[in-house]
Amino acid sequence: MTGAILHDPLAVSYVEVPSISDTTVAEPPSMIGVLVFPDFQLLDAAGPISVFEIAARYAKGAPQIKVIAAQPGPVRSSSGVEMLARKFGPVGTLTTLLIAGGDGVEAASRNACTLNFVEKVAQRGTRIASVCSGAFVLAEAGLLDGRRVTTHWQRTRQFLRAYPNVKLEPDSIYVRDGNVWSSAGITAGIDLALAMVAEDHGEEIAQKTARQLVLYHRRSGGQSQFSSLLELKAPSGRFADLLTWAREHLDAPLTVDDLAERAGMSTRHFTRAFVAETGTTPSKAIERLRLEVARDRVQASHQPIELVAEATGFRDPERMRRAFIRAFGQPPQALRRSARAG
Repeated sequence: MTGAILHDPLAVSYVEVPSISDTTVAEPPSMIGVLVFPDFQLLDAAGPISVFEIAARYAKGAPQIKVIAAQPGPVRSSSGVEMLARKFGPVGTLTTLLIAGGDGVEAASRNACTLNFVEKVAQRGTRIASVCSGAFVLAEAGLLDGRRVTTHWQRTRQFLRAYPNVKLEPDSIYVRDGNVWSSAGITAGIDLALAMVAEDHGEEIAQKTARQLVLYHRRSGGQSQFSSLLELKAPSGRFADLLTWAREHLDAPLTVDDLAERAGMSTRHFTRAFVAETGTTPSKAIERLRLEVARDRVQASHQPIELVAEATGFRDPERMRRAFIRAFGQPPQALRRSARAG
């Protein structure tokens, strides 16, 4: 403190006046901006917003959240439900920018105001993320050349044609490449937001947030967008129970004869009926189930590759390695490293 003597006709007083060095300037609160546009996908925005909201209950100094758009006011989602958005503000106030996807992304990725804003945010080194097809906005802004990225699986071919210089990882739930994050379709934005919470506030708060959201677990970025049972043409048909049973008994041989016997049909009739209903042969369906379960174990556990191969019916690790390369383009060890890095 420094002293100052103030003269008064009746008395002399000594008043403490704070020095400049004693004063502290509060840092501005961190801010997460969620960028939307007409016909955005509601859950692309609402999912991550809910994650950040719940995390703020557990974390000290949690960021503020605001919805922003090129045109302020009510912004209509593809469902018809609207979100009230603010006009793009000073880029210096944002610590994270998250861009939603949706049916209106093509128009948004051609909007000069939107692209200019995203470019300015990126120039400051701010963390930027996209959910689903929001990656198209990042690509149009020139932020993805040479970077690893993912988007919704239905957009894969369109994205690859439009942006050949981007390293697309179509099978990943979310991908981080430096300060640029991207996630697959819709609910994967929740996984991405949880990963951000873990980075900002620690794994414990991320786990508490996931439990509050009644999520079974937080998926790693390297896990697949796809489910073999969902990919089959008619998983809810007459072979649904058989396929579910097979998935739970992958350590068994599961030959076509075994499956036919389980279905109560002759082998020949079973094979024809199975192909007609599911669009694939019994043997290929079983291999896809084995691959899915094996991949999940490789990515989410420290279980030795040999034990994964045994438990999922591949038996031989080399046989599993060849199947992984055919299906995913990478051996199990590479997928494990990628999952840990994500």
